Amino acid sequence: MNGVRIPLGDWVSDGLDWFKNAFEWLLEFVTLVVGWLVEGLADLLVSIPFAALVAVFALLGWLVRSWQLAVGTALTMLLIVAIDQWENAMLTLALVLIAALIAVAIAVPIGILAARSDRFSAVIRPVLDFMQTMPSLVYLIPAVVFFSVGFVPGVFATLLFSLPPGVRFTELGIRGVDSETVEAGQAFGAAPRRILRGIQLPLAMPTIMAGINQVIMLALSMAVVAGMAGADGLGKEVVAALSTLDIAKGVEAGLSVVILAVFLDRVTASLGKPGSRASSLLGVLRRRRGARSAAPTAPAL
Repeated sequence: MNGVRIPLGDWVSDGLDWFKNAFEWLLEFVTLVVGWLVEGLADLLVSIPFAALVAVFALLGWLVRSWQLAVGTALTMLLIVAIDQWENAMLTLALVLIAALIAVAIAVPIGILAARSDRFSAVIRPVLDFMQTMPSLVYLIPAVVFFSVGFVPGVFATLLFSLPPGVRFTELGIRGVDSETVEAGQAFGAAPRRILRGIQLPLAMPTIMAGINQVIMLALSMAVVAGMAGADGLGKEVVAALSTLDIAKGVEAGLSVVILAVFLDRVTASLGKPGSRASSLLGVLRRRRGARSAAPTAPAL
């Protein structure tokens, strides 16, 4: 209006170009590794007969929650097969799982550091706010600039969009641990790292699992956006249906995304729910591992 314009967008564009040229070797390495992970998992899931995978998913639902979830999982997964979206669903599942695993691997350590340092928490909080409020489609710009098209930009955009809840919930869970419990561990001479592993993380696990649940849900919500970046799967089907106004294809692909989302939501929610069958199984496994580590070794002759 007054003739003064700040070329902020040009500065960001120049910065992205500089980063791409300066760290081209790093971007090529990331492309190679992430592409290998996603394509390898996708090929594995697609190569397994659908009946075997449906049985595995149903068994997982029964183990972590109930027979009702097992039956519902089997029926809904068979519906994906019946509408001929099984291969696309497995491609999307591979992308979501790899992106979620990378996001959790980054988010949990950052959340732990934020819980231990108020200064770092104050610095990282506005960054997380920025990441959560940025429209999801904007993440495609640096993703495509850095990694061209395919699975890798889809993973990159999904990772950026789904990362903040993992950091926030991890920090919230560790900060919510009773201070008297931590002080009791300190009174017994436990090191900070042991207190973190033996007290804070186990007590904060329900909250952390809630964060992981949100990470997976946001990752699935980015499936359509990943399709715009050229990633094969249900997102690409939705984009194709939108461009051709193919209502049937759009409904089938969208319904498949919903089925995957409900299944992953129920499984991860059960893993973090205290008193659930999944929590009991995890507790048994932890006790057995602790018993094996504490078992006395035979004296050397």
